[in-house]
Amino acid sequence: MMMKPDLFSAGDRATTGFDGRPHASGAALAIEAVSHCYGSRQALDQISFTVAPASLTALLGLNGAGKSTLVSLITRLIGIQAGRISIFGHDIGLVPGEALRQLGVVFQPRTLDLDLSVIQNLLYHAALHGIDRREAQLRAGEVLARLGLAERRGSKVRDLSGGQMRRLEIARALLHRPRLLLLDEATVGLDVKARAEILGHVRSLVIEQGIGVLWATHLFDEIVPGDDLVVLHHGRILAQGEVARIVAETETRDLHSAFLSLTGSSSRSGSAAP
Repeated sequence: MMMKPDLFSAGDRATTGFDGRPHASGAALAIEAVSHCYGSRQALDQISFTVAPASLTALLGLNGAGKSTLVSLITRLIGIQAGRISIFGHDIGLVPGEALRQLGVVFQPRTLDLDLSVIQNLLYHAALHGIDRREAQLRAGEVLARLGLAERRGSKVRDLSGGQMRRLEIARALLHRPRLLLLDEATVGLDVKARAEILGHVRSLVIEQGIGVLWATHLFDEIVPGDDLVVLHHGRILAQGEVARIVAETETRDLHSAFLSLTGSSSRSGSAAP
């Protein structure tokens, strides 16, 4: 059973967007009719969805689905060709400074300086955001404690485990106190325990600090039935809404089966086992 894209869940309050399309009022992140091409290849095709404040939305898709292209558009690494993206109502094309101040990002490739210490990486990042050194020290101590890295503040980054490096990148993304956190395949290459710890930290940020999260992944076991979900496949949204509702509407037994039903994929097509 194939589902048509459902722009917004029934509970969203809609207003009128720049092109007459509805978008959710007060969304942490609003993606509206966004398309992107690389030459003749369509990477994203008229995608629209929102991320609510104080919630986690999982963006699920195989490698090549368009997740990283969308991340690049949200972070302005590449320009928007069609559509609109806004963060807490700030259009990233019109007021990028205001929009990006609300955003913390963890990219798929590691972006830490391996030759600097943990605290040096954080202080350098804080300086880029214009945070004075005293305030930066205070904030660094807070985020390192939250992510379980306080005892490693003086360690060289190259001496950390893969999971600790990822936690440091999350800590760095939180330094300027964003209201939206974007993570692109944040657990790739980590073992099961480290993956669970990373996801646990992120979920606690949603509950305790009210941060909105867009979690891009291809792994089914990182998503739970109560999560909001966007299924992206070959640049198109096939379904969105609460996981349990998508499973029910596809008349399948679980998320893995629902994904296969929606995409026509097999478990050998690059998706992790549930």
